[in-house]
Amino acid sequence: MVQRILVSTLVALFVLFGTTAARAADDQTAQTFIQGLAQNAIATVAAQNVSDTDRNERFRKIFVSAFDIPEIGKFVLSRHWRAVTPAQQAAFLKEFEDTQVLMWSRRFKDYNGVSLETLGANKEGEATWLVDSQIIRPQAPPISVQWRVHGAADGSMRVIDIISSGISMVLTYRDDYASALKLNGGNVDALLAVMRAKNERRVL
Repeated sequence: MVQRILVSTLVALFVLFGTTAARAADDQTAQTFIQGLAQNAIATVAAQNVSDTDRNERFRKIFVSAFDIPEIGKFVLSRHWRAVTPAQQAAFLKEFEDTQVLMWSRRFKDYNGVSLETLGANKEGEATWLVDSQIIRPQAPPISVQWRVHGAADGSMRVIDIISSGISMVLTYRDDYASALKLNGGNVDALLAVMRAKNERRVL
């Protein structure tokens, strides 16, 4: 009887410590992913001696590889995603990608001397983590930023949301696009036309 209790206790301890170690490894992987993403973006996109076109393409490569654009697009378009055609879905994802690339690559111009420090990661769900970080700025207070990442189907990690000062990027975009659709009577083609025109103006 005593031996059976000891064996059960040892098994329970192995399971507990094994699970804790695996989770720690996953948390560290999520944290390392964000740290590497930030370092890559700052080193390549924030470089001061590149043209706007080159900067855009550099950020696009990072954005496409590190962010789950289809997942974000589905969330942002919300109930409208299921109501539109596959062609409209693809068009929205393209314009959404262009919007992010053109907006963020320009912001990186002003990121000279900026760095990002990760502070830890916590698992939220089956394959989702929230990574805490802060952006270190010269002669200015740091900015707290959280990154929600998940494990993609191909085994890689992808960003699905950025939270700064308690404000979610994807929730903000969802509200913005919902308002734009409401102004256009729910017409997705009209929304796409507006997005396309804005992107073309950003390029000029």
